[in-house]
Amino acid sequence: MPSTLTEATDPWCLRPGEAADLLRGHPWQRFVVLGDSVAEGLCEPVDGYPDVQWADRVAAELRAVRPGLAYLNLGRRGLRAHEVRATQLAEALAFRPDLALVVCGGNDAFRSSYDPEAVDAELAAVVAALRDAGADVITVGMFDVSHSPAVPDALRPGLGERMRLLSRHTRAAAHRLGALHVHLTDHPLVADPSLYSSDGRHGSARSDAIATAETLRVLARRPAPDAPAVDPPPR
Repeated sequence: MPSTLTEATDPWCLRPGEAADLLRGHPWQRFVVLGDSVAEGLCEPVDGYPDVQWADRVAAELRAVRPGLAYLNLGRRGLRAHEVRATQLAEALAFRPDLALVVCGGNDAFRSSYDPEAVDAELAAVVAALRDAGADVITVGMFDVSHSPAVPDALRPGLGERMRLLSRHTRAAAHRLGALHVHLTDHPLVADPSLYSSDGRHGSARSDAIATAETLRVLARRPAPDAPAVDPPPR
């Protein structure tokens, strides 16, 4: 990444005023985030990009349009999908959200014992409960962190296969359950080392800026009330 590149000049980030245009008239008043370290926010600082993690940035843009927006981030590092459901779902429902961001499964996919069907069941339980409570839900196909320079070469193929499997399953669950979906796994910059932190597990401030842009664009395409989800089924 050129040293002169900043969020203001990065072609994959939002331009000044674009967030407000994308979210103009949005209906949400209570935004909750559930998940693991990606939800909590552990992005590594990058010169030229705000040191503000992804979910907080989305909340700030939503609040800029609707200043009374209530925001609760329950994300906590290290959690697997079943732990997200067991420790966060009840509190999330008690918050009475009308918008929820759910990010989980990455810690499962980091393990060679990853069971996609078990993770699917946990994710579906979380998304269905939030949808039944009246919330719009966003799921995420995360950047494929196997491209991180910090991941040992011997681990890349297996990790990449599992991360892409998780992404496909998450997208399919979102479509099935009527959730919105942010697909980052096939982003044109997925192999760019500037998107990843030095720990080989998380993203950089640049990846969070790009993820924010993609999330707001998905929210801007939200369907009208009672319309079917706009995200196409996976192929």
